[in-house]
Amino acid sequence: MASIEWVIHLIIHRMSTKSSPQAPASPRTASPKRRSRTSDHRAAGSPAPLAFRPIHTRRAFEEICERIREQLALGVLKPGDKLPPERDLAQQLGVSRNVLREALRSLEMAGVLRLQKGVKGGAFVQQGDTSRMNVVMRDMLSLGTISVRELSEARVHVLDLVVRLASANARQSDFEALQANVERTDLATREGRLLDRVECAREFYKLLAVASGNKVIAMITDAVTEIHMRFVYAKVASSGVAMARLVERRRQFLAALRARNATAAARLMRSHLGAVQRMLEQDPGAMSLQIALAEMKPGMRR
Repeated sequence: MASIEWVIHLIIHRMSTKSSPQAPASPRTASPKRRSRTSDHRAAGSPAPLAFRPIHTRRAFEEICERIREQLALGVLKPGDKLPPERDLAQQLGVSRNVLREALRSLEMAGVLRLQKGVKGGAFVQQGDTSRMNVVMRDMLSLGTISVRELSEARVHVLDLVVRLASANARQSDFEALQANVERTDLATREGRLLDRVECAREFYKLLAVASGNKVIAMITDAVTEIHMRFVYAKVASSGVAMARLVERRRQFLAALRARNATAAARLMRSHLGAVQRMLEQDPGAMSLQIALAEMKPGMRR
């Protein structure tokens, strides 16, 4: 009996030993394979870990440009204002004078500032150069972002909008300026000064854009017109051929505009632009990218 009790006691002891927690083993470094399996297991059972892109701090001169633009947006700086002397401005911004000069040159190229040398020189806030849009448009042509065909198509639609706005918003002074332009065009035509007549046409579209009463649309109009007039200038200069009945067309258009007849004015403008396009397309090279990007000829305003 005692032996049976001893056997039972031994069995119970062994069972309790197996079910009891093991003593913590000494830490071991997991093998590469084991780490890989663990990683795969976690990836399969949980979302992928977040991935952040590196932070790239802006260059100092870009920060300076942004600070100056902020002051313009807040109205602290206005066109015509002069920035503090270079030394004082560099101290305020905590940068070297070389970095500051880099920023000022960048803003000058953007048309925001005018840098003037001399005793009364310094950095002055510009009035705002709307012709900067022309440079952007030319760059886009150079880079292939836009095509000459797209530019011509856009010009038709933009001028359609300009004509409708001008029909509603033009003031008496706008009509007078347009009328004076037509008279100069007539005189240049009668005297055979065809390239001067091209300059009159350039001015006509600029005056019409101003009459729209919208500065943004006027800037876009100037940009597409400036490049398109290069084609017209090159065509007239090389062939001596100019658009027939231009003065007559101008007078009809201006009469419709004075009457506030937007539909008639827009129709006359589209008809004229179509005739100009057909004249240019008669010469395969008249609408080439090289002409659009060529340097301005003598007598053409930059």
